[in-house]
Parts: sequence; C-alpha cells; structure tokens
Amino acid sequence: MRKLFFAIILSLVIFLAPIAQAQNFSDAAAPTENTDHFKAQIIKIEQEAEKTREDGSKFKQQNLLFKIISGARKGEEATYYGISEIEVGDANIYKIKDKVYVDAFIDETGQKTFYIVDYIRSEAIYLLTAIFVIFVIIIGRSKGIKALISLVASFVVIIKFILPQILAGHDPFLISLAGGLMIMFFIIYLTEGFNRKSHIAIFSVLISLIITLILSLLFTDLARLTGLTQEESIFLIGIGQKEINFRGLLLAGMIIGAIGVLDDIILGQIEAVDSIRQANPKLPPKKIFQLAYKVGNTHLGAITNTLFLTYAGAALPLLLLFSINYANGLSLDRALNAEVISTEIIRTLVGAIGVMASMPIATFLASINMNFKLNWKKGLTTYEKK
Repeated sequence: MRKLFFAIILSLVIFLAPIAQAQNFSDAAAPTENTDHFKAQIIKIEQEAEKTREDGSKFKQQNLLFKIISGARKGEEATYYGISEIEVGDANIYKIKDKVYVDAFIDETGQKTFYIVDYIRSEAIYLLTAIFVIFVIIIGRSKGIKALISLVASFVVIIKFILPQILAGHDPFLISLAGGLMIMFFIIYLTEGFNRKSHIAIFSVLISLIITLILSLLFTDLARLTGLTQEESIFLIGIGQKEINFRGLLLAGMIIGAIGVLDDIILGQIEAVDSIRQANPKLPPKKIFQLAYKVGNTHLGAITNTLFLTYAGAALPLLLLFSINYANGLSLDRALNAEVISTEIIRTLVGAIGVMASMPIATFLASINMNFKLNWKKGLTTYEKK
C-alpha cells in the first residue's frame, strides 16, 4: 500500500510539474507598461441588462464587482463595466464566486479600464488530471507509471524541441518527424522495455511513418494545400525568427496525429503474435500471421472508426456549416474544392491509411522475428522455414 501511495504521489509530481511550471511562468510574467493581468473572483453583480440585436436575438451584458486574488494587488476590488451601447454581448454570463482572468489597460490620463477575459478553467483541468493519473496507476500499476513518464517525455519533446525549432524557422515537417520518432522511442522503450518486441515496434513505426510521409507529401502537393486554412495560422504570420512554413506545419500535424494511433495498433499486434506463439510454439510463421491478422482486423476497424470520429468531432462546426450551405444549394463537388474541407479529408485519409498499413507490417515482422528467435533457442543456426 505504501508503494502504491508513493507511486501515485511521484506520478502526480512528474505529470503535473510541466503544467505547473507553465502556470507559474504565466502568473509571474511581467506586465507591459500600459497593461496588467491577474486572477479575480466575482463578488457582486452590480447591474445586468438584456438587449436585442438588429436580427432579433437577445443577449445579456453585466457590470461586475470583482476582487483580485493574485499578484501584487491581491485583495483589491474593482468594477468591470460590461454594459455598453455596442451590440455584442459576452459569451459568458458570470455569477457570484466565479473565478476569472482580468486584463487592465491604462490610458494616457492614467485611468484604468478592466476587461474580464474568461473563466479560470485550470483548476478543473488539474483536478481531472489528478483523477486520470490515479486511474492509470491503479489500473496499469507499473506499466501505468511508465506510461505516465513517457507521456511527460512526449510533452517535453513537443514543448522543448518541436515548437522552438519550428519558431526558429526550421522545416516543421522534418522537425516533427524527428520529434515524433523521439516520442516513439520514449513511449515504446519506457513502457515495453529494451527488448526485441520494442525493436520490432520501432521498425514497424518507421516503415508506417514512411508510408504516411509519402502520402502526405504527394496529396498535399496534388491538392495544392497551403496550410493556411486554420484560423490560428493568421496569428502565426510574422512570429518567430524566420517565416514559418505553413505547408510543412500541416504535414507535421499529419505525422504527429498518426504517431499516437500507430503506437496502439503496432504494440497490440506484436503482443498478439507473441501470445499466439507462446500458446502453441509449433505453429509456423504463416499460421501465426493469419491468426494475429484476424485479431488485427477487429482492432483495425475500431481504430479506423475512432480516427475518423476524432477528426469529425474536431471539425464539427465546419460540418454544420457545410450542412447549412448544402441545404441552400452548395454541391458536394464545390464543397470538396474548399481548402478548409479538403485539408480535413486528406488529413483523415492519410492518417487512416498509415494506421491500416501498420497492422500487417507489424504482424509480419513480429511473426518472422519471433519464429527465428524460437528456432535459435532450439539450437538452430539458420532460419527454419515450415
């Protein structure tokens, strides 16, 4: 019980340390000369008004009294005046005791104006993260702890290597490919150990990524995708030491998106092959491959659906917009020619093909390698084909 408790505490520290560090950095960031930002809590709703837009829709605006709960001005009270003549209402309607982020701006006369930016959601995220860590440790035990460590390693690779290198002007695609392989090394060798199954998994990932790489390059070029369809891309223009290659950034997203799923299906297939071999060591590689392939087919169907549904869930507002326009006469062919839709479709299909290819690759390599290992243990110096 003590070991389990220690493991939980250790994993919480390891897992939350990068997030907490980022949070502390954000809180400690020095404000500019004419701005300030801090956390606050709503203590009074001074006034609330319901207004109507020109299209007939209604919205609410609020004047709120809040108390500062962070920074040098902690404990001070101020008022946010949200009621105005502008016909735009806050997306958020606040209540007493809500915790929020506030920006303060100082004009030329020294007058301060406060704006409530959004809710503080980090506390809920930290709580959910702690629950996640506890579940992983209780259910996965030693492998769960290794998985958490590899997850932190993945986070560090992305934050400390991939993002800084992209902002420095290096090719996002090559950087993400290198970073993705680093992540896979951490994940596979930490969770599975330094053994032949891990070596087969790494080799299978490499082959699958090459297939994904070729398809990504080919169809990004054929479809003339620019990588500038996402709203966030606009804010990245001019940021960094050199100009960011947005097409490379799009390709990088395809690679990183495929890596996590590849890990799942490849390790699952290698484990299936090993279990079948242990159950019947006399089975030839061809039979082992056939049996493991059946297991992989079931797994592959679920994984492919998961991949498509994940992308569909992320693009749900886009799909709604397409449905509305389709009802108003937009043809399917015209919709497919829109880059924002083409990008999501190509991203999904490229990732799905890479994942599907990984299943027979991993199954074949594991079947051949493990049979050779078995024959070697029996004293054979050459591979015995059955």
